[in-house]
Amino acid sequence: MLILLDIDGVMLSASSWKPVERLDDGFSSFNPRAVSSLQRIILETGASIVLTTSHKSTYSLPQWYNIFKKRGIDVSIVGKLDDNTTFLSRKEEILNWQQKNQGINDYVIIDDDKSLNGLPSKIKDKLVLTSPMVGLTIDDALSAIETLKKSELVYA
Repeated sequence: MLILLDIDGVMLSASSWKPVERLDDGFSSFNPRAVSSLQRIILETGASIVLTTSHKSTYSLPQWYNIFKKRGIDVSIVGKLDDNTTFLSRKEEILNWQQKNQGINDYVIIDDDKSLNGLPSKIKDKLVLTSPMVGLTIDDALSAIETLKKSELVYA
């Protein structure tokens, strides 16, 4: 099972009135509620992460693993979307990933990008759209868990 995970607006809330706390690895601290919610998804599904964030190319996968671990999330990070050198929309990036990974059906997309509402319905059904000002909530986590468990049953 995979979580196609964005960071900004999911793990980091878009609170323009608060300064962003950076940890000693140079990356922002995650919202504690988002950490708890992501941990719940991982614990209940065993899912691994594919990074979709615009920050995906800033760090190597081992560095990303350490970023998550330092923030209290022990997860397998199995990949990231291709570097976005042609400035594709997130929707186009997800469609490209799905095209290259047609045999993978047990995934959920967690993102705050409203352009993903334009995904084809069979992919959009796997979308958990967060509020950028709030980030990942327990309700979002429960929806993601349901999506992953449903796809596990369908494709088992």
